[in-house]
Amino acid sequence: MEVYRKSIKAAVLSLCIFSAACTAQFRNHGYVPSEDELSEVIVGVDTRDTVAETIGTPTAGGVLDEGGYYYVRSRVKTFGPFRPEEVDRQLVAVTFDNNGVVANIERFGLEDGRVVRISRRVTDNGFTNVSLLRQLLGNIGNFNPGSLLQ
Repeated sequence: MEVYRKSIKAAVLSLCIFSAACTAQFRNHGYVPSEDELSEVIVGVDTRDTVAETIGTPTAGGVLDEGGYYYVRSRVKTFGPFRPEEVDRQLVAVTFDNNGVVANIERFGLEDGRVVRISRRVTDNGFTNVSLLRQLLGNIGNFNPGSLLQ
């Protein structure tokens, strides 16, 4: 009877461990202001400074000085041994006019995005399988001691 209880306990324990290992895990990255916070920003009135005070500093800014503010949040799901999958992404873009006043506020989701392939271009350095030692020894004949005395 004692062996039977131990085997049941071991089976229940292993089932709990197995089910916990296969539970989906979620990670959240970034910050996006809520609709209530965005309603406090008035288009045509608020400036860069008041936007940062009202809804916080942005996750990213525009490339140029006059660029917009971008708030980005993503949620990634990891399930067991499978590759992590992004299940949600939100982006809030606050654009400004030339005077630094809010011109528009837009919200985008994962369904609005598209995949951008990164081009992996490699610049040729001109060396083809030439080691440092070979470069040093190859320059022995090109050395002119007279050029040091001038």
